[in-house]
Amino acid sequence: MLYLLLYQLHRVHPAFNVLRYETFRSVLAGLAALALSLALGPLLIERFRSARIGQTIRDEVPESHQKKAGTPTMGGLLILAATLAATLLLANLTNAYVWLAIFVTVSFGAVGFADDYLKLRRGKGLGLSGPAKLVMLFSLAFAAALFLFAGLRFDTHLTVPFFKNIHPDLRWWGYIPLAMVVLVGCSNAVNLTDGLDGLAIGPVMTTAFTYWVFSYVAGNLKFATYLQIPHVTGVGEVAIFCAALIASSLGFLWYNAYPASMIMGDVGALSLGGALGMVAILAKQELALVIAGGVFVIEAVSVIIQRYYYKMTHRRVFRMAPLHHHYELKGWPETIVVVRFWIVSIVCALVALSTLKLR
Repeated sequence: MLYLLLYQLHRVHPAFNVLRYETFRSVLAGLAALALSLALGPLLIERFRSARIGQTIRDEVPESHQKKAGTPTMGGLLILAATLAATLLLANLTNAYVWLAIFVTVSFGAVGFADDYLKLRRGKGLGLSGPAKLVMLFSLAFAAALFLFAGLRFDTHLTVPFFKNIHPDLRWWGYIPLAMVVLVGCSNAVNLTDGLDGLAIGPVMTTAFTYWVFSYVAGNLKFATYLQIPHVTGVGEVAIFCAALIASSLGFLWYNAYPASMIMGDVGALSLGGALGMVAILAKQELALVIAGGVFVIEAVSVIIQRYYYKMTHRRVFRMAPLHHHYELKGWPETIVVVRFWIVSIVCALVALSTLKLR
């Protein structure tokens, strides 16, 4: 919005020509999102407290978590508001990819909001049922994928990390199911990771930074040609969205760091996971998301292993799943678990970025 208005002034004053660069607008979007999230945080926390919108705690979680009951939740609304405002101000709103990223983020966030609302009404973490949530998310993912691959005729060749000459063509009928799995899988993995103060938002930022680089490079013909990766015309605009996501998450972390004054809730976790999945698809780096979001993958896999191993043997692999609870029960302080998982997420992001050259 602001970009489309101000860029027209470059005909009058050459200084406004700088707005045509995605890198410059990424910086502006990041600063705007950070300022908004820091400014709105106290207002949102106070409003939630006065409305008694507080976290409900399930009985089966570690005893140390019971003290978190009543902490203002739905803090993901802060991230959503700051990200969307900065994106709408500084991205090119004629770009369909930007609107797809916004659609997935908002719609997945709406499912999370419904889940959080029901948890508050019913108590004890009883929100949407698992099947109902999955049906909603898969339906939204199908709509986004269908528009992208059947409507926009998006490239259906798959990029395989570390292999520059392997690009299988999945066709749109093969790519749509893959995109749906990426979107829903990533959103649920982020949701499972969101169990400690500041735990999920750190890997969200490192993964979003990775895809800020991927989307910018994929949208730049010279860089894409040099690195021999798929060039996607127009996807560079998604870098502005990624920058806003990173900065708004950083602002949220100010209030989510231990001891948290605000928790993101499902409205934040599902929307952030969906956003990361959508950006990965648009940048043609879906498989690299398994590397960049390694912490999310490990957390989700730990739940799957625990569930099915217990069904088969009635014994547990971990003391508790997701994995961060296992380390809590081993005696690690919450802050130690969080920081060490952040370190792992940074390493995963660096490995994912290395795929641009190591192929």
